[in-house]
Amino acid sequence: MIDRNVDVPWSEFDPEAYVNLNYRIPLEADLLIVGLMRDYFSRCYAEGVPTSVRGVDMGAGANLYPALSMLPWCEKILLLEYAAPNVEYLERQALGGRYDTVWDAFWEVLSEAPAYRDVEPRSRFGEIVRVERADLLDLGGQRRWDIGTMFFVADSISDCPDGFRRGVACFMNALNGGAPFAAAFMKESLGYQVGGHHYPAYRVNADRARESLEPFAAELEIHDMDHMVRPGHEGMILALGRRNPVIAVP
Repeated sequence: MIDRNVDVPWSEFDPEAYVNLNYRIPLEADLLIVGLMRDYFSRCYAEGVPTSVRGVDMGAGANLYPALSMLPWCEKILLLEYAAPNVEYLERQALGGRYDTVWDAFWEVLSEAPAYRDVEPRSRFGEIVRVERADLLDLGGQRRWDIGTMFFVADSISDCPDGFRRGVACFMNALNGGAPFAAAFMKESLGYQVGGHHYPAYRVNADRARESLEPFAAELEIHDMDHMVRPGHEGMILALGRRNPVIAVP
C-alpha cells in the first residue's frame, strides 16, 4: 500500500495524455458536475460577491474546469499542484490568457448562468490565475481561501484511508469559515493508468465522502453519480457545501 504522496511517480505524470483521455471529448459526467458547481456557486453569491474573494484549486492537475467555475467570484485564484509536469502544463494554460480550446465546452456549460456570461474567460483567467507547486499535505492550515475546489485529489494521494482523510482535512482547513467548496472523488476506484504509469486511489463511496467532510461543513450536499468514465471505478461523487466557522484539527 502507498501511504505518502511522495511515493507516487508524479514526476512521470503526462498531463497531455491525461487531458486527451479525459477532457478532449467532454464526458457527460464532467459536464453534469460543471453544471452543479455553476448552480451551487451562483446560489452562494446570489446576494452579492464580497470584495477580495480569493480562490484555490487544490491539486489542480491537468484540469481547468474547477478554476473556471470560480472565475466570476474571485479577485485571485491559486492553482496548487504537486506534480512538476502538471505545474508546467498549468503555467502554459495561464500564460497570456490563451488556455487550450479543449476547455471551451466546459465554459459553455458555465455560461448558461448570468454571472458567467458577464466574464470573458480567457483574459480573466490570464489576469487572476497563478500557479504554485505545493503539497496540500504540507499546508498545515496556515493559509486560507474564501472559495475552494479539490477534484480527484484526496482519493488519489494514496490507497490508504488515513491518506484520504488527511487530504480532505488539509483541504477543508485551508478554507475560511463560510467558504463555498466543491470536492470530487472517483467512486470505488482501484487506481488509474496514465501513459505507462499506474497511479493509486482510495476506494471512496458516498458514505465515506460524507463522513470525511461533515466535521468541517456547515452545509453539505452529496451527489452520487453512476457515470463510468473508464474501467476500475463505479462512478463519481461530487460534494458541495460551505466551510463551517470552527477550525477543525486534521
